[in-house]
Amino acid sequence: MKVVAFNGSPRKEGNTSLLIGHTFEALNKEGITTEMVQVGGTKLHGCIACYQCFTRKDKRCAVTDDIANSCIEKMLEADGIIIGSPTYFAALTPETKALIDRCGMVSRANDDMFKRKAGAAVVSVRRAGAINVFDTINHFFSIGQMIIPSSNYWNIGIGRNIGDVQQDEEGIRTMQVLGENMAWLLKKIAE
Repeated sequence: MKVVAFNGSPRKEGNTSLLIGHTFEALNKEGITTEMVQVGGTKLHGCIACYQCFTRKDKRCAVTDDIANSCIEKMLEADGIIIGSPTYFAALTPETKALIDRCGMVSRANDDMFKRKAGAAVVSVRRAGAINVFDTINHFFSIGQMIIPSSNYWNIGIGRNIGDVQQDEEGIRTMQVLGENMAWLLKKIAE
């Protein structure tokens, strides 16, 4: 089994990545393979609403000059998907939103092709606005008929500067429990 995570932070090894890493540790302990894909700070356009994905139905986006199709392929190959984003003005990063819009539109055009995969949000925040980010990512999972594992709190870690989330003991524990629950869910789905 495999979980792929998309780091929507332009800080490749920033707080969002660190939080995802704590989730990965728990998944790895349960024998789940993990992979991190850097989305933040990369070339990734928003959806242009051309609707070619509904005409072609080939599980690909018609726009091919960025990483969207590579991300779609990784989502298709994975059993579980994590999307992580820092909180920017109470919202997700533009790259994370573009990822959700592009992959979501292609999925809808192809009979909800991520249906029954596990999907989890991971959010880093300085102080406030994280619930909007958490909800937005989970809306992507729920409209695509994915199964959302929960944790013992919302999947949020607090920290401003790179590494600050390592001081958030509750946030770290939340990510560990998320990984444990996601591993359990993936095993149940595979039964």
